Amino acid sequence: MRCTSVVIAGRHPVVLHGLSQVLGAHRGFNVVACCGDGTSCIEALRNLTPDIAILDVSMSGVSWLEILSIVNSEGLSTRLVFFTASDEESDQVLAAAADGYSIIPKDVTAEVLVQSLQKVVEGQLLLPLPSSSEQAASPEQNAIRENALTTLTDRERQIMRLVSEGLSNKEIGRRLNITDGTIKVHLHHIFQKLEISNRTVLAALAISRSESREPP
Repeated sequence: MRCTSVVIAGRHPVVLHGLSQVLGAHRGFNVVACCGDGTSCIEALRNLTPDIAILDVSMSGVSWLEILSIVNSEGLSTRLVFFTASDEESDQVLAAAADGYSIIPKDVTAEVLVQSLQKVVEGQLLLPLPSSSEQAASPEQNAIRENALTTLTDRERQIMRLVSEGLSNKEIGRRLNITDGTIKVHLHHIFQKLEISNRTVLAALAISRSESREPP
C-alpha cells in the first residue's frame, strides 16, 4: 500500500497537532511537514512535493489565495485541501473559481477526515454542498432555471454533466479536447444563464435534474 505524503499548514498549533495525530495514526498517510504560516508552507510544497497539502484558510503570512496561485502558476502536483471553519470561508474559496482543490470543514470527525482525504488521493474533488438557501429555490425560481437550462448549448450541457461528476477544469478540458480558458468561458456563460454563482450549485442542479429524469 502506497503511503500518501501530506503537508499541514495553519496558524493554530492545536489544529496542526490534531491533524498530525489523526493522520499519523493511519498507516496510509505520512505527515512530512507541519507549517505555522504560509511562507513555510510554500517552501515545503516546493521542496517536498507532497501528494496532499491541508491548508487552514485562516493561515497567517502568505494567504491561501496566494498559495493557490503559486501552485497553479508553477504547476506543482500537490492536491490542495482547504480546511474551513464556516460557510463564509468555504464561499471565499469557491469564489476564487480556481481548479483542482478540495474543501473539508473543520467540524468533521476524524474518521470522515481520513475518508475524505482518501477520496482526494483517488482523484476526487470534495466541495461543500450548496447552502440551504441555494437549494431551497421557490417554484418561480425553479421554473426560471428550467427554462434557462433549455438555452444551454450542447457543449455547455456536456460541461455541466462533467462538473457534476467532480471533474476539474483541466480534466474536463482533456476529456473534451479544449483549453482551460475555454472551459472557464463556458462556465461563466452557464452561471450567467442559470443565475448561479459557483460550480457546486451547478453540480447539484445537474444531479437533481438527472435524478428527476430517471425512470421509476
